[in-house]
Amino acid sequence: MTFHALVDLDGTITNPKPGIIASFRHALMELGLPAPEVEELLWVIGPPLRHSFPKLGVPADKIEVALEHYRAFYSAGAMFDAPVYAGMREALAALRESGITLVVATSKPHVMARPILEHFGLDTQFHAIHGAELDGRNDDKGDLLAHILAEEGVDPARAVMIGDRLFDVNAAKRHAIQAIGVLWGYGGHAELTEAGVTHLCETPHDLAALVERCRAAASR
Repeated sequence: MTFHALVDLDGTITNPKPGIIASFRHALMELGLPAPEVEELLWVIGPPLRHSFPKLGVPADKIEVALEHYRAFYSAGAMFDAPVYAGMREALAALRESGITLVVATSKPHVMARPILEHFGLDTQFHAIHGAELDGRNDDKGDLLAHILAEEGVDPARAVMIGDRLFDVNAAKRHAIQAIGVLWGYGGHAELTEAGVTHLCETPHDLAALVERCRAAASR
């Protein structure tokens, strides 16, 4: 029987810190707003852009303008400033070779997620690549998973969500899907544990074995 691994992109497959932070700072400066230093902006990696800009002082009537500035800078090249985490190529290859059906589940617009995966030669590892729409549809991770379950015919009892933030865990819980929280991203042990993650994964090298445990548990 098919077992699906739904895999987050930012903070799970790639480290998007350089490109995302630079794009946020560019958008804020274009609007004449203060641009916090890099380490003060790490929290923006994960949640939808429309949720983050208001917290950075962008007025409600300027959110779409901020998005335009962000996306112009990001799509001009910053999107590729996101190195693949060491060991993730091998982990994804091992999962695919073991018969796991891999699906990308990212709050990033899919029109940006796909070129990033293609740039790093990882798109062929995935059965499908799903993300938000540019107009904001499915940028909530729970809504995105609902879309994926319907589109791909995923059985929640035979699936696992892999991600680095509480948004991934909360979305998985909403649909009664097992959740693996990865500790090399931007959530951390405390955030993931408090969210109620099913399993924690220390390194990409441990991921394939942990997903196999989830598949075995689903078969009981």
